Amino acid sequence: MPQGEKNYDPQFTQHVIDTCGPNTSPRMKTIFAAAMKHLHNFAREIDLTPEEWLAGVQFFNETGKIWAESEGKRNEMHRLSDIVGLESLVTEIANYVQTDNPDYSPTSAAILGPFWSPNAPWRTLGDSIIQDPHEGTVTYMHGIIRDLKTQKPIPNVTFDMWQASSNGKYDFQDPDSQSDNNLRGKYKTDENGEYKLYCLRPTAYSLPQDGPSWQLLQALDRHPMRPAHIHLMVTHDDYKPVITQIYPKDDPWLATDTVFAVKDDLVVDFVPIKDTPAGMSEHKGPGGRATRELQLDITLAPKGMAAHSGPKL
Repeated sequence: MPQGEKNYDPQFTQHVIDTCGPNTSPRMKTIFAAAMKHLHNFAREIDLTPEEWLAGVQFFNETGKIWAESEGKRNEMHRLSDIVGLESLVTEIANYVQTDNPDYSPTSAAILGPFWSPNAPWRTLGDSIIQDPHEGTVTYMHGIIRDLKTQKPIPNVTFDMWQASSNGKYDFQDPDSQSDNNLRGKYKTDENGEYKLYCLRPTAYSLPQDGPSWQLLQALDRHPMRPAHIHLMVTHDDYKPVITQIYPKDDPWLATDTVFAVKDDLVVDFVPIKDTPAGMSEHKGPGGRATRELQLDITLAPKGMAAHSGPKL
């Protein structure tokens, strides 16, 4: 044994793994074995003390307590997995697609985050998702959704989007100022693969500055800011879904997004707009007419191109 190396029981971790019963599924055993090897090696590598272990136990207890006390509205464990980059890594693994032509690739995926809702209303093409007063900038957003292989437009795609208001809060976080489903909506692309709507130019916001996630950010001397973004979930029965976010190119937090979700092709430009776009009615909801425009085309990969599909537990 090299000088200074501690002679911890070399068989202990394998013994823990070997206690799995015969009804453990192969995938579950693979996950458990890998997790235990990394976790036990981590404890050995840093000589984890009993006091540090108990602090970790309390940390995760507090994480669960927030979920319970908020009646499921604040998913603190989800947020923790985001600020350590785990959800972004899992998203990359799950959405990897091998393409023959490096010039063509599907729109990059980004994390779902904790604020998606299955109850977003269906809206008509050209309608606004803005229901309530705000201090933001009304934006005309439009684009075409195309097939990765053929580059042809795809009709009847579901384009689901949601965003925070100009105060940095989503509808259910802000019941005093926002109605249900404010800044949420689902659309279907037309026969030309096109979607079009009114939304807000997004606003950067801070993650909550309390609870375990904030404690961890403080311990790591990191800021809690997310760059301004709009969430998208783009789906069609014949294509691999794209769950992603888009970001204004001038946002100051792009390089240090606290959840590591920014990718180059998701950084976009909200340009000034002078006139009401052809085929659109002028925006007459909260905030008045649109003063910015965003053209965002999306590329979907046919389901047969998906190169990774996780095994069942």
